[in-house]
Amino acid sequence: MSMHFYLDIVSFEKRIFSGLVEKIQVSGSEGDMGIYPGHTQLLSIIKPGIIHISHKNQTEECLYISGGILEIQPSIVSILADIAIRGADLDQERILKAKKQAEECFKNQDKNIKKDDLLIQISQEIAKLRVLEIMNKYK
Repeated sequence: MSMHFYLDIVSFEKRIFSGLVEKIQVSGSEGDMGIYPGHTQLLSIIKPGIIHISHKNQTEECLYISGGILEIQPSIVSILADIAIRGADLDQERILKAKKQAEECFKNQDKNIKKDDLLIQISQEIAKLRVLEIMNKYK
């Protein structure tokens, strides 16, 4: 059995990642999943959060994903995402500013924006910050 599998991550805008990996970890609709070579076939919704990628050359990478669909086939794993951003491309200042603005709108009960939308935005910004935190551990 192969010790690697092919991973393809695509967002609405572009292909984010395509290549051989040893394993990935992602948050599915039923909880965190570790996916290794030979994983059973599966189709699942992905929650907003982090995708941990263990490359075949022993390096690690994290991506932020806003949600999407995960498909596992015998030799390929595909992730179709609304938004996917490499950890290295995240801007901490911009994330903190967006999070603060959403928190202020929530606190001030802005009637033009649904509370659920604000909570989703806040949780997405927190997930991005977690990606940056994990990336700093790899350095």
